[in-house]
Amino acid sequence: MANIKTGIMGGTFDPIHYGHLLAAEESRRILGINKIVFVPTGDPPHKSHITKSEDRYAMTLLATAGVLEYSVSRTEIDRKDYTHTVDTLREFIDSGVKPEDLFFITGLDAMLSITSWYDFEIIPTLCTLVTATRPGYSLDGIDKLPQIIRSNLRVIKIPEFAVSSTEIRRRVRENEGIRFLVPHLVQIYIESQGLYKI
Repeated sequence: MANIKTGIMGGTFDPIHYGHLLAAEESRRILGINKIVFVPTGDPPHKSHITKSEDRYAMTLLATAGVLEYSVSRTEIDRKDYTHTVDTLREFIDSGVKPEDLFFITGLDAMLSITSWYDFEIIPTLCTLVTATRPGYSLDGIDKLPQIIRSNLRVIKIPEFAVSSTEIRRRVRENEGIRFLVPHLVQIYIESQGLYKI
């Protein structure tokens, strides 16, 4: 029986949008990944002023509901200390996923800042790194990443979809529509909870 390939889609998901889902799905399809686990960050040390983790977790659940290959993990939200990618990868390995079957998927903007992550040199020994192209971010920056990262990095080209969580928050704050930028249930949740109005 073939090993089960597991993809971890990490991010703040503030909010999750179709760009995230498209990156996850194309990575799954192209790399033959069996399941994608979305892991919303808990209290990321490199970001401040983010929406409460329970709201971001709920939106991620709503966005992935009904997709058999997708699930959502609370591992970083429930962690008491600062959350680090290297700790999450180790938790998945401790649960039985082999490093060669583990893929960490994140956007190009995040990948280009990987050298600022805690213990970043260890990350490529625990998984295969996967990044998705993103409008406005050049692939040229990958050449500047350390060799240990570059040699274990897969770049997935996805259809250009120029949306970001920052833009969605701005549109909500300025009473502009977000229909078709996020899944419908996520839009309803944002509106019902009054998120991003301030």
